[in-house]
Amino acid sequence: MKYQPPYTITQEILNRVAAISEAVGRLSVLTDQARALRLRRINRIRTIHGSLAIEGNTLSEAQITAIVEDKRIIAPPREVQEVKNALAAYDRFDIWRPEEEKELLEAHQILMSGLIDEVGIYRRGGVGVMAGQKVIHMGPPADRVPQLMADLFGWLAATEVHPLVSSSIFHYEFEFIHPFADGNGRMGRLWQSLILARWNPLFADVPVESLIFKHQAEYYQALQESTLQTDSAPFITFVLRMILDAMTSSAPQVTPQVTPQVGDLLAAIQGEMNREALQSAMGLSDRKSFHERYLKPALSDGLIEMTIPTKPNSRLQKYRLTDKGRQWLAQHGNG
Repeated sequence: MKYQPPYTITQEILNRVAAISEAVGRLSVLTDQARALRLRRINRIRTIHGSLAIEGNTLSEAQITAIVEDKRIIAPPREVQEVKNALAAYDRFDIWRPEEEKELLEAHQILMSGLIDEVGIYRRGGVGVMAGQKVIHMGPPADRVPQLMADLFGWLAATEVHPLVSSSIFHYEFEFIHPFADGNGRMGRLWQSLILARWNPLFADVPVESLIFKHQAEYYQALQESTLQTDSAPFITFVLRMILDAMTSSAPQVTPQVTPQVGDLLAAIQGEMNREALQSAMGLSDRKSFHERYLKPALSDGLIEMTIPTKPNSRLQKYRLTDKGRQWLAQHGNG
């Protein structure tokens, strides 16, 4: 009998999967390549900050940015090492395959290098999860860990469950098994991100970690509830909420105060167009009204831009969408 982790797919879980899928579609068309790279770097730093802060690392996003830029900072050496390890691990994102157990061991070796002795191997002794002075979870005996992990990877490779759900189930089961002497929290979150990134590359850098850090008590509570219920549904529900919030917060914010006239203008622009071509495409004849009600507000809101901004009245002047204009179109369609 093949291993099957216990979980229930609730209506709330289905609704969140649908909402996240819609958000993925919107985000996929929002940014050009240059802007995407800038956003990726910012989100990568937020992700690493969040994941390590959950484990007690005190470095700020500014200090992590300095480490990324190879600048010296004054901080505890262990915390600097944690950041460097995390950066090295996330750099391997495009190489690692989430269903390969040996690559999980390699990831642990990179993530925990110089921090503990037992890197890249499963624990040899007992382990518990503490909340203050209280033990809230005892991991299974060490001699059971290799088989439990083999079963979990076997399930991951074979399952047809949606990646948003299967990654959350894997994350919960991983934390329940607690296979390593240390680093289980950051490894579980890393591997869920990896599973999601194989579904859609956006997830390599959507900063779910920073939101989990802000909702740390709920994170541990969801783990506990799933264990008590022998059903990972509470944890799946919590993580999907974090993912949806992260996708919403990482999307560039566009002003919603766009008039119907400006919306029509944005929908009409194809590449670079001069005023006459735009008026013709929109079936508008009054030049003054077009300038006052359409062009002027779209320009002032940064939704379109001139091709010759230094000569606003040039007869060669054309107009094109900005990033902001493309984002508004992606979020609101053609109306």
